[in-house]
Amino acid sequence: MLKKFTVSNFKNFKDEISLDFSKIGEYSFNADCLSMRLIYGRNATGKTNFGRALLDIKSLLCGMQSSGLIYENGAAKFKYEFKFGNDEVVYKYSRFENRNLCDEELYINGEAIFKCDFKNSKFDFQGLSIISAETVNTNRYLNKDEMDNEYVLPFLRWLINNTAFSDDSVLIQLSKYVRKMDMITVGNDLLYSNRNFLENLKNPVYLHNFEDFLNLMGIECKLVLQELPDGQVELYFSHKKLVPFYRTASSGTLALTSLYQKIVSNCSLIYIDDFAAFYHYEMAEKLISFFKTKYPECQLIMTSHNTNLMTNKIMRPDCLFILSSRGTLTALCDATERELREGHNLEKMYIRGEFEKYE
Repeated sequence: MLKKFTVSNFKNFKDEISLDFSKIGEYSFNADCLSMRLIYGRNATGKTNFGRALLDIKSLLCGMQSSGLIYENGAAKFKYEFKFGNDEVVYKYSRFENRNLCDEELYINGEAIFKCDFKNSKFDFQGLSIISAETVNTNRYLNKDEMDNEYVLPFLRWLINNTAFSDDSVLIQLSKYVRKMDMITVGNDLLYSNRNFLENLKNPVYLHNFEDFLNLMGIECKLVLQELPDGQVELYFSHKKLVPFYRTASSGTLALTSLYQKIVSNCSLIYIDDFAAFYHYEMAEKLISFFKTKYPECQLIMTSHNTNLMTNKIMRPDCLFILSSRGTLTALCDATERELREGHNLEKMYIRGEFEKYE
């Protein structure tokens, strides 16, 4: 799991801001939502930017397209703290506006594995023996064309791709986790029919599960998948005649579909921006309950303006956060002098200004 993420000097976050999954309160209720975080904040506080910062590691290690970096001055700094079994992994780096690396460091269980200062061309690979990678030819990496002024290949990415680590290696676990991180920006993902998803629906079990999911969310429907003359498949609602799914489904149904595609692909962490934008509050509650039951090991970070979800009925004060215009992220339990209990009406407290100091 991702234990903690810290970023600074990224877009509107000049000062350091962190999200810590390991920091939890002494609440006995809703322990099944500890892998979730729901973030509130006024418009333009940076909720989308925080998600982009969190997913930056995927663009770095997997070659995924980055959303671009904007800094106040100098380089943006990223720090990821993971836990895989008994191993603690810390990966931190900084990169410039052109997305080029400034420095990069990796620690496992408190021991430095490597340190790369690309700006000053200083490198320390003494800790590679800790992960049984002491025979790796680092000169080959340092002499590669990627070490020119236009692009610096991350050493961790090169190390994972050029070393025969065992499947249970902590670096392989890290690589798999990062590849399965994803971000959904509701509204941007609605119109796309994922062909891999449609191919998977050829399996009657997958199609039945997706149909059950929509019905569980309150969308009563019967689905049919048909193969077209060109060999592709298309999804339909089954009424008196077949109705094309992606051309007629509501924005809420398309948002659900987009989210379902990401969830069933076995993601490790999903950042869902504007989570409840297209959902009735009851559907949003059902979704959270669905995540808890079906995907308890997937870490979910959601942003929302829907205060109906700010309730101890489905969440808890240490899993609900406020992102301020000053770039601070504060759990509700730390945003008041009161000792928040299960019986408190968090939504009413929020609307009345109880946590206004942290907005």
